Amino acid sequence: MKRVIGIGGIFFKSRDPQALAAWYRVHLGLDVQAWGGASFEGGAGPTNWCPFKADTEYFAPSAAPFMVNYRVADLDGLLAVLRVEGCEVVGEPQASEYGKFGWVMDPDGNKIELWEPPTGE
Repeated sequence: MKRVIGIGGIFFKSRDPQALAAWYRVHLGLDVQAWGGASFEGGAGPTNWCPFKADTEYFAPSAAPFMVNYRVADLDGLLAVLRVEGCEVVGEPQASEYGKFGWVMDPDGNKIELWEPPTGE
């Protein structure tokens, strides 16, 4: 079973996400979109970059100011294997038009997002 097949995104907390995104747009040329982040095309698909509000609960239960999103081929299968291996899977998987999402904690207490893109991406 393939596990991680790429990085889907880098997400981090900011006191002022809009101002930070504007800084990256102006000074580093990131094409920041209306949703607040930028997307980079790559071999395995796009990689997203996005600042979140400093008080977001999306990274909980991690106290880290960042979260890495890893692209996976089979979210349900990987979550099942991670549970068998004794990993701390958090929350229930969610599906949306953007694909399927699940979460696991690493040994340092960082929440990791696992993302299975929609078919065809």
